[in-house]
Amino acid sequence: MLKNTVDTKEAKRSTVDTSRSSRRGFIAGAGAAGIAALAGCTGGSGSGSETQGAVTSSASQSTEITILLTPENPTEVKKDYMPMKKYLEDQISGLKINYRVPLDYSAILPALKSEQAEMGMDDITLIAASDKMDVMGTAVTGGTAFYYSMMMTKPGSSISKPSDVEGKTMAFADSLSTSGSIYALYELKNAGLDIGEAPGSDKGAAFQGSWSNHKAALEQLTNDKADACSTWGGNGVPYVPKSDLPSEVKEKSAYVDEAGSKSPELDVFLWSEPIPKQPIYSRSTWDDPIKDTIEKTLHEATESQMKQYKGDDYDGALPFTTLNDTSMDDYQPIIKRVNELGIDLTQDE
Repeated sequence: MLKNTVDTKEAKRSTVDTSRSSRRGFIAGAGAAGIAALAGCTGGSGSGSETQGAVTSSASQSTEITILLTPENPTEVKKDYMPMKKYLEDQISGLKINYRVPLDYSAILPALKSEQAEMGMDDITLIAASDKMDVMGTAVTGGTAFYYSMMMTKPGSSISKPSDVEGKTMAFADSLSTSGSIYALYELKNAGLDIGEAPGSDKGAAFQGSWSNHKAALEQLTNDKADACSTWGGNGVPYVPKSDLPSEVKEKSAYVDEAGSKSPELDVFLWSEPIPKQPIYSRSTWDDPIKDTIEKTLHEATESQMKQYKGDDYDGALPFTTLNDTSMDDYQPIIKRVNELGIDLTQDE
């Protein structure tokens, strides 16, 4: 049965609670990276030189912008979002897009603040600095604007619920990944486990934890380097038989058709509630008429259009097909978990 972790009685908060001291100040320290935040980014879209922010040429009436993708395997994530890039460049005359992949989530906000990029697409940065970002909408994939966090283990494991992770090794995605770290840590804490200084480190935690990315976390589990892992549906569902998917997941996940397509077969010992997919946003300091044009064009996109830009070598599910209207209210469940875990997202210098 799908566990729903939403507390509907809790009063909504529109911003992250930063009034209390946090044991996880390592995240705030990322702001010190400042202008060097993208030094570790893997760059490029494979279509020309890169820029540090938007460049407009009056002679050719062209505009070049940088969009920050979510931290993951650079080659794969850029390929995943290539149809969106091709669509925008085809629909908007003179637009050229550079994709860059930050090393981790903590590099995104400093990069946007220092105007090294114009757009991003992750909920954590939006939550951290909603007053500095303009929300364009929430990405839709396969007709749904939701996805799931999964806590997984191997068949025959002694782990059947979050409390069983005590004394075991747990592989997480990026420290600030909503599905690959934050949701899992929230469940471990609610199960009565001491999470120590996580997600900064596993010091003081009742389990051994490691943080990397979604693909690496799952590989640690399949290669017996971890007893369990946390990841998102697009990464984990292919390892789960379709018959094992809860009914709500079958209704709201975009990856149901991929269930059971990969081996080895894995067990899920906790599914999250439906999580709103990543927002696409722009920095408020970006003042260019093309900004509104991009937003309008993204909302007008359709799944059939995106498929036309896939190319013959494209495999897997499209991570973007169109945009839904959204607001900070949609991301309150994530804000609740960030606050409960005491994670400082401010990155104040």
